[in-house]
Amino acid sequence: MRRTRRSNEDGGMSFLDTLSCGFGAIILMIMLTRVIEPAVIEQSSRNLSGSVKAMQARVFELRGEDRQLTVEMNARQRAIAEAERQLASYQAQLQTQDNPKPPATVPEAGGTVMDKYALAKQTLTEEMERLLAGRKIRGNAIGGIPVDSEYLVFVIDTSGSMQSNAWPLVIKKLDEALAIYPRLKGIQVLDDEGGYMFPQYARSWIPDTPKQRKAILQRMPTWQPYSDSSPVEGIEAAISTFYSPDKNISIYVFGDDFAGQGSSFRAVLNTVSRLNVRDARGRRHVRIHAVGFPQNFQRGFGGSGSASRFAALMRELAQDNDGTFIALPSSR
Repeated sequence: MRRTRRSNEDGGMSFLDTLSCGFGAIILMIMLTRVIEPAVIEQSSRNLSGSVKAMQARVFELRGEDRQLTVEMNARQRAIAEAERQLASYQAQLQTQDNPKPPATVPEAGGTVMDKYALAKQTLTEEMERLLAGRKIRGNAIGGIPVDSEYLVFVIDTSGSMQSNAWPLVIKKLDEALAIYPRLKGIQVLDDEGGYMFPQYARSWIPDTPKQRKAILQRMPTWQPYSDSSPVEGIEAAISTFYSPDKNISIYVFGDDFAGQGSSFRAVLNTVSRLNVRDARGRRHVRIHAVGFPQNFQRGFGGSGSASRFAALMRELAQDNDGTFIALPSSR
């Protein structure tokens, strides 16, 4: 009986020992946890504090960068706007040069339009012409008339109205037109029918010398060939005879009316366009300028049907052939 009681006591003691060890272990774990926890929390707090400060510094840095970028962006937008404005201006200028507006009627101030041009010089050289590829340069235009030609043809209406009322003015304007071009390679003078002032130079160029210029002006007072008051024949004869892709030519038409009532403007324009073909750059090798004399214009362009037709036709021809139309308001 005693042996059995000791065995039970030993078993009870072992259980108590185990239970005590378990409680002790739990207490030890709690104590260790309480010792470590503050250190971990403190370290975590320091880390978080450092991260917050770093983030705040980065925010301030980004704000500064944002302000700087905003300033730069505004400056670039202003620069872009200015560049676009300049580009639009350049494009407008280029379009004006490549697609000139219809030539305006240029009134003569005090009856001496070309007097102002007498001292003009022909400044385009062969090399400049090659580089410019035929583009009309404002600096080489006198009163709106480009002076880049090397050869001149005058087609002059010799009708009764011109001979009786405007011939001294015609001679004066012929002299002034020649003075615009101090150096030429050739000159020619035709009547409005296509006849030559000097038959010995028919279908060829009159050499440009002071003597020959003087001879042309001296011949004018007595030059009275037949005229039907239509410059079309003379213009077509001048282009068909003298057109050459390697020459820069200008035709000056002096007249006061266009009596070709049965003639169609479009037919004339088409014929001239076919004769004066454009090159690969779209350039006409023959410019056509026209000067309208005033005797049939005294009451305005509507005062005479033929005068109105002349003005309308010459404006169209000048526009289509890179030239200028000038109307003289006074016979003085």
